[in-house]
Formats: sequence, C-alpha cells, structure tokens
Amino acid sequence: MTQSSVEPKTTAEDAGPGSRVPAGRSWLDRYFHISRRGSTVAREVRGGITTFMAMAYIVLLNPVLLSGKDAAGNTMSHQALVTATALAAAATTLLMGFVGKVPLALAAGLSVSGVIASQVAPEMTWPQAMGMCVMYGVVIMLLVVTGLREMIMNAIPLALKHGITMGIGLFIAMIGLVKGGFVHPGKATPLSLGPAGELSGWPVLLFAGTLLLIFMLQARNTPGAILIGIVTGTVVALILNALDVIDPEQWANGAPELHGSAVSSPDFSLFGAVEFGGWEKVGAMTVGMIVFTLVLAGFFDAMATIIGVGTEANLADDKGRMPGLSKALFIDGAGGAIGGVAGGSGQTVFVESATGVGEGARTGLASVVTGLFFAACLFFTPITAIVPQEVASAALVVIGAMMMMNARHVDWADRATAIPVFLTVVLMPFTYTITTGVAAGVIAWVAIKIAQGKAREIGAFMWGLTLIFLVYFALNPIEGWLGVH
Repeated sequence: MTQSSVEPKTTAEDAGPGSRVPAGRSWLDRYFHISRRGSTVAREVRGGITTFMAMAYIVLLNPVLLSGKDAAGNTMSHQALVTATALAAAATTLLMGFVGKVPLALAAGLSVSGVIASQVAPEMTWPQAMGMCVMYGVVIMLLVVTGLREMIMNAIPLALKHGITMGIGLFIAMIGLVKGGFVHPGKATPLSLGPAGELSGWPVLLFAGTLLLIFMLQARNTPGAILIGIVTGTVVALILNALDVIDPEQWANGAPELHGSAVSSPDFSLFGAVEFGGWEKVGAMTVGMIVFTLVLAGFFDAMATIIGVGTEANLADDKGRMPGLSKALFIDGAGGAIGGVAGGSGQTVFVESATGVGEGARTGLASVVTGLFFAACLFFTPITAIVPQEVASAALVVIGAMMMMNARHVDWADRATAIPVFLTVVLMPFTYTITTGVAAGVIAWVAIKIAQGKAREIGAFMWGLTLIFLVYFALNPIEGWLGVH
C-alpha cells in the first residue's frame, strides 16, 4: 500500500477535457461520479446512514474519555463535549465527502483522546491540550504534503506498527475497565477486581452485562453491535433507576434520567478555546514528546484504513493507489487541527466506514450523508447525557479487543519480532502512557538487530528514534547532571 502522486483516472471527469460525460446525469451524479463508480444515489444514502449507525457511539464515548480534570483542576462540560464531538465529526466527514469524494467518515480518534486525557491534560490545561491537537494536525498535514508520511510509515517495522495498534487497544481497554468500575487500585495489590477484590454495586454489573451483550452481538456479526449494546444498557439503566433499585450515588456521572427536553441548542463554549504556549512548567522536551505521541496515535492506522476501505469499495488499484488518496490523507491530518479548534480532540478516519461500503457506498455522497447525521446530533445532546458512564465504558473495552486482533499478523515464534512487540503492547497500559510502549519497542528492536549482527538493516529514522527515546528514558538523570529543573 503506497501513496503515489500519479492517481488512476477512473472517471471521465478525472480523465481531462478530452473525455465526454454521458448526457442526462444530474449534477449530483456528475460531482460525486456516482454512475461512473457503479453506484446510485439510493445506495449512497443507505451506505451513509449505515456508517453513521456503526460509529454513532463516538458521540457518547469521547465525552467519557475527556471527562477528567486538567492540571488546573478544571473539567469540560458534558454537553459542550458532545457538541464539540458531533461538530468536529460533521465538519471533517463533510469535508471528506465534498473534497475527497470518497466514502470515508471521520470522528474523534479514541487513541488520540486517550493520550489527551491521560498524558496531556494532567500536564496542562484543556485549552492547551487542544492546542496540542492543532499542532499535531499541522504536523501530519506537512508530512503528507512533503511525502514524509509515507517514508515514516515505511521506516517503522511492520511488526512494531501492529504492536503500537495492539498496545493502544489495551490502553483504551484499561481506561474502559477503570471507568466502568471493574478495575480499581488495590489495597494490597496495584490493581484489583472492584474496590476490594469483588465487584461493588449494580452499575458495574450493568457494565459487565453491556460488555458481554456487545461481544455476543459481534460474534453473531450483528450490524451496529456497539450502538445496540449501548442503547440496551441505557434502557436497562433507566428502568432500574425508575424502580429505585440503585442508589443514585452509585452512578459515576449521576443517575440516568432526562432533564428537560430531549432537544436543545448546541453548546459551542469549547469552540475556539485553544491556547498555544504557557508550557514553561512542562518543558520543551515533554511538549515535543507529547506532539510526537499524538502523531503516532493519530496517523499510523489512517493510511491502512483509507486504502483498506478504498480497496473494498473497488476504488484502489493493485498498487494501492486510489482517486483522491492524497486529499484523503491531508483531510485526515486536518482532522487533528479541526478537532482541536472545536474542542473535541483530533479526528481520524474510522474503519466503520467499511460498513457503509458494504451497503454499496462508493462515493463522497455517502460521507456527506454521514456528516449531516452527525450535524443533527448537535441538537440532541440531552439524550446523550442519559447514557451512564458505566454503559459507555463497555464500548471502550470492545474497541480495545478489536484493535488486539492485529496480533494475528505478528510472528510470535520469532523472538526478534515478538520481544519488541511484547514490550510495546504491555507497557502502554501498565505505565498508562503510549509513548513509553513505543519507546521500549523501538529500543528493543534496534538492540536485538545489533545483537544479531544486522545493524545495517537499521535505517536512519530508527537510529534517530532510538536516540530520542534513550533521552526520554534518561531525561531525569540527564536534567540532574545538567542542573536543569
């Protein structure tokens, strides 16, 4: 799968002024190349709706991930977070539809939001954290424009790429288990089942039940399994709350109930709440590592997802080239900046776009339909507030399990491969930082290559990364040696 500056000309519109466009087609057909790609308006609409249903859960999950306190002790309003999540998803998906003209939908990347919540917010304020999103988005756009994105993708060993994906999956699953109340800090152990070695309260049982239901639906290949699971869990929570079975104090984010009307005006209070600078307490090295981590979290899967979905839609050729690939990659990078400005974290292409392709979507019109549905979510934020954190957290564990499926691509019998991947995967959730896992994997991979006498196989980029990560691990003693605090 490689990016090329020469894209295949699959339509008369792409072929140049010498081609004739069949008469009788609507402007919609001509603009999105619907007939040329063997689709119809009805299929595109159906595909767009299907994609939205498959990824609508992000409007519920992203606010849960970003619900914590920042370094100043401030939190973001749930209603404002829902608005920001829906707004950024709508804007980037519509942009992909109208400009990229491919059936790809974007929304807040859970891996990016996980980094923002666990690594960035504890070090700075939320506006500064969103400023970091804008920065990483600009970096990715520059990488696309200069062609460095493909070079970086090719420089990192494929096994480590799979390891990074799996590690982020376990990291997200850990966040879900903690927020669902299933895992707690132990009294005699680092972690325990519940607060004292056993599950405590009805909400955590509802978390476990929702998680099991989603897994069962996925095993049956039920479309929209995650969304169905969340809706079902929420309905059960509403019934239990109405029957006064559960003490309202047991719910992590309050009892599930609708306050006022189901429809309300969007809360745009987070829009434009972006700050650059003020990072003196954090330090330039930490800021650099945060941006680097966000870039890692935000762009490794994007090219594979875009090409994978494009191939399923019969848009890519045998060399992995597809119409609008460079535009799609650029828009994916712009999603980081757009999400930061909106206040909803960086956006990325969702693999759930494949569900719409499975329904026949082949053009950007499907993305426009998906984007319009996300825009409609702006006016239904009170409904999202009903969903208990315990129910939404179950979906995080499911997403983590799905990302772990990359394990099938790793040759576990080869220790030179298995050891770096193992360190990458386990250290992300165990240290609660994605950077540490990536750093350990890169250093281990290079060290093993040297031990095998294969130093020539280590490219310049991997040598540079190793040096950076060695400084990362040794930063504290280096600062002490230099007298820097």
